Amino acid sequence: MTFRPIQPTDHERLLRSAVREFLRTALPPGYRPRLAFASAHDPDFTRALAARGWVGMTIPKKYGGAGAPYMDRYIVAEELLAAGAPIGAHWAADRQTASMILKYGTEDQRRTYLPKIASGEWYFSVGMSEPDSGSDLASVRTTARRDDAGGWIVNGTKVWTTHAHLNHFMLTLCRTSAHEDRHHGLSQMIVDLKAPGVTVRPIEFIDGSDDFNEVVLEDVHVADTNVLGDVGAGWQQATSELAYERSGPDRYLTVMAPLIEFVRRTVDRGGNARQAEAIGGIAAKLWGVRQLGLAVARSIDEGAMPSAEAALVKDLGTALEQEIVETLREVAGVELDPTSDDLFENLLAEAVATGPSFTIRGGTTEVMRSVAAKGLEGVRW
Repeated sequence: MTFRPIQPTDHERLLRSAVREFLRTALPPGYRPRLAFASAHDPDFTRALAARGWVGMTIPKKYGGAGAPYMDRYIVAEELLAAGAPIGAHWAADRQTASMILKYGTEDQRRTYLPKIASGEWYFSVGMSEPDSGSDLASVRTTARRDDAGGWIVNGTKVWTTHAHLNHFMLTLCRTSAHEDRHHGLSQMIVDLKAPGVTVRPIEFIDGSDDFNEVVLEDVHVADTNVLGDVGAGWQQATSELAYERSGPDRYLTVMAPLIEFVRRTVDRGGNARQAEAIGGIAAKLWGVRQLGLAVARSIDEGAMPSAEAALVKDLGTALEQEIVETLREVAGVELDPTSDDLFENLLAEAVATGPSFTIRGGTTEVMRSVAAKGLEGVRW
């Protein structure tokens, strides 16, 4: 397990500049940025990105994508997240589902789904977590049994399913056979969220938002053509999917909006030494975590599947996000008011209310450290 310092190429610098220029004109005056994990679901913005080749960037050109390296996608994602842009519509499909279909899907699945993802027309949710099965994916209870008429009948419940009320499909982990080893007998299926038997119920968060959903599957028919990969290979596939989910910049840039506003506020109003020290400390830690994330992105481009390294980035990044929120709360000297007209105070109140979830979504801290520890087995120092 080696993290190498990453230096951007000339192409990567130009790409970053192009995205920043796009955002300056695409986001309207007075745009209110969102915390990264709560990005607004805006199909028009997604299609504008897609028109520039910035959705499904790593999808090969023959399937409608740009055929770009994973690092290019990482750079675009960084800039979108830092701006708090409304990327919720395409995010899951762009971050992980497209890569999964490309790697494990049939040719027909690739030709059906990938062009629609790259054009910003079809959106996916992630169907992993369940009411009694969060980070422990091997304990999923959603079942899929063979249908005598062909295909599968799926029953179960998924939770924390972002934008399921707005998206088209859900890549669903389910149990297709019973085994003593819980890691066997799992499969992944593409479920149409508008299919008969699918019920989507909002889960209201503490701040009143309801981007998360409970998805109930009752005798939902899934065709054989919508089984992703091999039947029974769901565990291996899902864990590789999590490498894309856990190592991205959304694991350390969730609270960039309140941090940027705090820096602006400090410059405009004149900050004290304690605030300047806090900003410097946060910047140094962000630089370190970002270098780890960039190293994972580069290794994916080189053909690796760095699950353990991704778990480390997720663990360090989300813990840092919580630390940033608490630091800002301590040094800002403001009352928390989610109804405040002051942008910084409003964003900070939202971050404080939602911050405890940062180290849970995508896998708890304990699970991340277990994954990383297993990756370190046999490593010689």
